[in-house]
Amino acid sequence: MANLKSLAKDTAIYGMSSIIGRFLNYLLVPLYTAKISAASGGYGVITNIYAYTALLLVVLTYGMETTFFRYANKTDQDPKKVYSTTFSLVGLSSLLFIAMVFVFLQPICDFMGYSEHPSYVWVMAVTVAIDAFQAIPFAYLRYKKRPIKFATFKLLFIALNIILNLVYYLILDGHEVGYAFYINLVCTTTITFCFWKELKDGFFAGGKLLDMPLAKKMFSYTWPILFLGIAGILNQTAGYIIFPYVYKDNDAHTQLGIFGAASKIAMIMSMITQAFRYAYEPFVFGKARDKDNKETYARAMKFFIIFTLLAFLVVMGYMDILRHIIGRDYWVGLKVVPIVMAGGIMTGVYFNLSFWYKLIDKTIWGAYFSGIGCAVIIGINVIFVPKYGYIACAWAGFMGNATAMVLSYLVGQRKYPINYPLKSIFVYLLIAGFFFAVITYTNANLPVPAALGINTLVIILFIAHVLYHDFPLQQLRNRFAKK
Repeated sequence: MANLKSLAKDTAIYGMSSIIGRFLNYLLVPLYTAKISAASGGYGVITNIYAYTALLLVVLTYGMETTFFRYANKTDQDPKKVYSTTFSLVGLSSLLFIAMVFVFLQPICDFMGYSEHPSYVWVMAVTVAIDAFQAIPFAYLRYKKRPIKFATFKLLFIALNIILNLVYYLILDGHEVGYAFYINLVCTTTITFCFWKELKDGFFAGGKLLDMPLAKKMFSYTWPILFLGIAGILNQTAGYIIFPYVYKDNDAHTQLGIFGAASKIAMIMSMITQAFRYAYEPFVFGKARDKDNKETYARAMKFFIIFTLLAFLVVMGYMDILRHIIGRDYWVGLKVVPIVMAGGIMTGVYFNLSFWYKLIDKTIWGAYFSGIGCAVIIGINVIFVPKYGYIACAWAGFMGNATAMVLSYLVGQRKYPINYPLKSIFVYLLIAGFFFAVITYTNANLPVPAALGINTLVIILFIAHVLYHDFPLQQLRNRFAKK
C-alpha cells in the first residue's frame, strides 16, 4: 500500500502539472475559435499541423524515454552513462532532422498542402525537434524523482505560451494562424535554457558522451517501442492527418477544425493517462523485482479505470457548461466527445496492459498490437470519412484503440499473467454505462438547470459506490482517528 501511496502522490503532482497546464491551455481554444471562425478553416490548419507535430515527436524520441528508464534501473548499468548516451543520441538525431527539413522544405510543403505557407512547416519542424530533445531531460527529472521541478517547467511553458497568445490575438487583435506556431517555437526555445543543470549532466556527468556498445543495446530494445509509439500516436492523430486527403468536399479544413475543437473537450482523458504514465513508468520498472508486483499492477489498473470512468461522467454531465470552451459555431461537433473519451479510456487501459512485454523485454509485441490497431484506424478513415466525415474519425479511433487493448490483454495473460479484478471492473463499467444513459437523456430532454442537477446527483451516486466498495468509510474513519 505504501508503494501505491507513493505512486498516487507522484501522479498527483505530475497530474496537477498536466491537468492545470492543459486547463490553462484550454484558454487558447476559446481564444482561437473566437478569433478564427470555423468557416475560415484556420483552426483546421492548427489541428492538422499539431497532428503532424505529435507524430514527429514520437519519431524523433523513438522510444528512448522508456529505454532510458529500463537501462537506468539495470543493476549492471551506470545511470549517468545511460543518461548521457540517451541525451546524445536524441540530440544528434534532432539536429539531423532539422537539417533534412530545410534541405527538402518545398517538396514537404507541397505534400502537406502548405506550399503558400512554408513557414508553418519549418517552424513546426524546429519546434518538434527541440521538444524531442527536451523529452530526455524531462525523463531524467522523472528518474531522479523531481516531480516539482518537472511540473514547474511544464507550467512555465504553458504560462508563457498563454501570455504571448493573449498579447497577439486579444490585445493586438491578431487573426493570423501562423502566429500560434511562432509563439510555440519561442516558448519551447525559452524552456530549453531552464535545463542548464540537466544539460550539464548530459554532456559531462557520464564520463563519455556516447557509449556505442550501450547505444547498440538500447537500440535493440527501443526500435520496437518506436513502431509501438508511431502506431500509438497514429491511433490518436491519424484522423487529423488523413482527413484533408480523403474528405471529398472543399471545406476539409473547416470540418477538421470543428472536429478538432470538439475533441479538445474530450482531451481530459489524455491528461489523466499522461499524468498516470509519468508516475507509473518509473514506478513499474523500479518495482519489477518485488514479489507483490503483479498484485500492485492489478490494483493500479482497477483504480485507473474507476478514475477515468468518473472523469467521463463528469465531462458528459457538465457538457452544457464545458461546451462554452469552444466557439458557438463549433458546437455542431460535440457529438464526437463521448466517442473520443471512450477511446481515450481504452488508450489508458492499453498503456497499463503494455508493461508485461516491457518487463520481459519483448517490446516487439507492442509494435504488433499498436500496428494492428493503427491499421484499423487508417482503414476506417479511408473507407468511411468520404461518406460520413469527421464522425468516422471518432469511431475509427475508438475501434483501433479497442483492438489494441483486447489483443494486448489476451496475449499478455499467456505471456505474463496478472489476475486483474475483472468482475469488479465489469460492474463499474455497467454502472457507468447506465449513468451515462441517464445523463444523455437529461441533456437532451430537460432544461439546463434541471439536467445539471440530476447529472450532479448521478455523479455523486457513482462516487458513493466507489467509497462504499473500494474505500470503506469505516476504514477511512479509523485512519483519521489514529491521526
